[in-house]
Amino acid sequence: MKYAIVPVTPFQQNCTVIWCPETMQGAVVDPGGDLELVVAAAEARQVHLEKILLTHGHIDHAGGSASLAKRLSLPIEGPHRGDQYWIDGLPEQGRMFGLGAAAAFVPDRWLAAGDTVTVGSLTLDVLHCPGHTPGHIVFHHPPSRLALVGDVLFQGSIGRTDFPGGDHDTLLRSIRQTLLPLGDDIAFIPGHGPMSTFGRERRSNPFLIR
Repeated sequence: MKYAIVPVTPFQQNCTVIWCPETMQGAVVDPGGDLELVVAAAEARQVHLEKILLTHGHIDHAGGSASLAKRLSLPIEGPHRGDQYWIDGLPEQGRMFGLGAAAAFVPDRWLAAGDTVTVGSLTLDVLHCPGHTPGHIVFHHPPSRLALVGDVLFQGSIGRTDFPGGDHDTLLRSIRQTLLPLGDDIAFIPGHGPMSTFGRERRSNPFLIR
């Protein structure tokens, strides 16, 4: 699996274009905004976008989804149904955080633990990792030893749990029971900031070694 990280919105959220090198079919993971940058990144790599994938319903991750879906006639897959209230509240989130208009939508497919999604000839596993939000999911591509973890885990930190539906203990459980067992060598793209590996975070992340 190939990828290009495109930081978007004032929150510098790591929107990611992923694609199958065999078919050049691709997906946009978490198009929070700045859609011109996202589309340009795909076009520069000659990637044909076929869908939108969402880790969760916060504005900086999902705010541009409805607009991009309409513009390119793309289906939206994810997140887990537990984040429906966040997606329903996208217009209010946009006003609250000064990010402008953001339309609510209904995903073409809600995702749950054990599901898979396809991008070209690639198959990604869906992991339900609540705690930051109730419906947060992670996309894992085992052959590439790569995961897209949204706001569950960061280099040296973990996701916030002070928003409605967040829970600190649940988030730590998601990390320890769902993500870390995938292997120390798994690299991950977080929702913000630089990439890391699960092994590095297991050994050095202050939230995980307490």
